[in-house]
Amino acid sequence: MATNLALNDNLLKEAQILGKHKSKKETVNSALSEYIKRRKQLSILESFGTINFDKTYNYKKERKR
Repeated sequence: MATNLALNDNLLKEAQILGKHKSKKETVNSALSEYIKRRKQLSILESFGTINFDKTYNYKKERKR
């Protein structure tokens, strides 16, 4: 899909160097992929404290089942 974007050339160049990417397209796609992964990780953090923990759970016993 062809898209025209006004990107900061300095940021793009720095990202391309840091990521050792060969093209601008590769740089942007990698950045988007990392952004998505990071946002998913952050959404997992929101679930902490909302899941009930069973202190009597014995994982070793469950392995034998």
